[in-house]
Amino acid sequence: MLITPELGRYLTELSRDIGRQLGVIVNRQGFVVCAIVGDEKEIVIPVLSDYPLGRKRLRGVRCIHTHLKNEPLSQDDLTDLALLRLDIMAAIGVLEDGLPGNIYMSHLLPLNPEGKTFETDPPMPFHRLDVKANEFIEALEHEMGRAVVRDIKDKRERAILVSVSTKNREGQLESMEELKELARSADVVVLDAIIQRPKEFNPKYLMGSGKLKELVINALQKEASLIIFDQELTSTQMREIGEITELKVIDRAQLILDIFARRAHSRDGKVQVELAQLKYRFSKLTGKGTAMSRLAGGIGGRGPGETKLEVDRRRVQDKISHLEKQLKHLSRGRLERRRSRRESGVPIISVVGYTNAGKSTLLNALTKSETKVENLLFATLDTASRRLRFPRERDAVITDTVGFIRHLPEDLLKAFKATLEEMQDADLLIHLVDVSNPNFEKQMKIVEDVLSEIGLDAIERLLVFNKEDMADPDIVKNLCRRHNAISISAIHTGTLGKLLNVLEKKLWPEERLELS
Repeated sequence: MLITPELGRYLTELSRDIGRQLGVIVNRQGFVVCAIVGDEKEIVIPVLSDYPLGRKRLRGVRCIHTHLKNEPLSQDDLTDLALLRLDIMAAIGVLEDGLPGNIYMSHLLPLNPEGKTFETDPPMPFHRLDVKANEFIEALEHEMGRAVVRDIKDKRERAILVSVSTKNREGQLESMEELKELARSADVVVLDAIIQRPKEFNPKYLMGSGKLKELVINALQKEASLIIFDQELTSTQMREIGEITELKVIDRAQLILDIFARRAHSRDGKVQVELAQLKYRFSKLTGKGTAMSRLAGGIGGRGPGETKLEVDRRRVQDKISHLEKQLKHLSRGRLERRRSRRESGVPIISVVGYTNAGKSTLLNALTKSETKVENLLFATLDTASRRLRFPRERDAVITDTVGFIRHLPEDLLKAFKATLEEMQDADLLIHLVDVSNPNFEKQMKIVEDVLSEIGLDAIERLLVFNKEDMADPDIVKNLCRRHNAISISAIHTGTLGKLLNVLEKKLWPEERLELS
């Protein structure tokens, strides 16, 4: 049963005597695992560390507490039910003589078309209570399992995306769409996206408590394993949200770093990514109380000693120093290769642009090479240089670079500056733009800002609109006139002739070359 009549009456009588709410946490074996003394308005449920969720849908314990005025479950009660994923939340009303009044109960619901997260039963006189709790909970969990239809063989991470921003809604939606593409690039299944626009941020959870409850229920019903925030989280927020949801929590920067770690294949790329990851993690490294310390505080604990946090910080700092030295060594090799190119007198072209603009596709089309191409953000990370042969028997070196993106993690940008510095030797930059993307003008500005930041804004640039076949021809012509650009489709080599002619005129301006 939910609770014995004797225990229920004992709680209400004692609660009346002391003028405080009392509660018990009961496991499925019927044992009271925790007793709680609150105030006249509420109880505070402690951390239930002995009953972790893991992959369970419900925690395995129920909460029964008293309400001094015989009132229904409060919003705080329902929030606790949702956030802690309790089997059942119940409140027993206290009558003036201390006897039990009505009992109010609520439980979570399986995924349903109406989107309801919980169901509250009608109030019932406590003496009529006849709920077989374990049978009910077992049936509820079984129904929760049946409600989620997914391929159990699919081992990919299942994520809910979250954006909490006070900026304009249009920009927030654009950023969320890009986050979805980043998740797809990381081979993550996106289950849902939650957007909130608060007046001010919650310093502990970033989002409001109501949205946090919605997030927890959503994750429970859809069997999410990961939560990805579009905004950068502090170490405290990451820890607190992780403890509440009991799921892995990452932010946009970590997602991008993970994609880079998967896609970097060259030695340079791997070192740069590892360095960026360590710097990011170093900034998030915080202690977790006295358990992290080698020496306890207080009498007998004072004196020299190094906390585990300090040891972790020192080790990470040592590793960062080692990787920075390694990166300097690798940069010397890049410098030698750049010097050889300069001495050869062969012009150098670098292709820059927003991620997934088609840079690698263009490189392959112009040089008949086979650089990896996928319709994903950051499909190519490692710099690739190829020889470009012009129709008039002239040669140039064309280089493909890593794509840019909004909110690129600062540590990652710093780590890749060494690679991007190769563009300093370029005689010409091709700024490739996906003209079919509705946000292409914003993407253009992001690329221009990054080029300016790394000191490459003085190099001559050629603006090229790619994917003209996926946009209205008249609009593309007007855009080309407005921005002094040319348009191509990298997958249709017949459109590349005009690009080659313009490149030839810009690289060898001293000769009067006629457009073919």
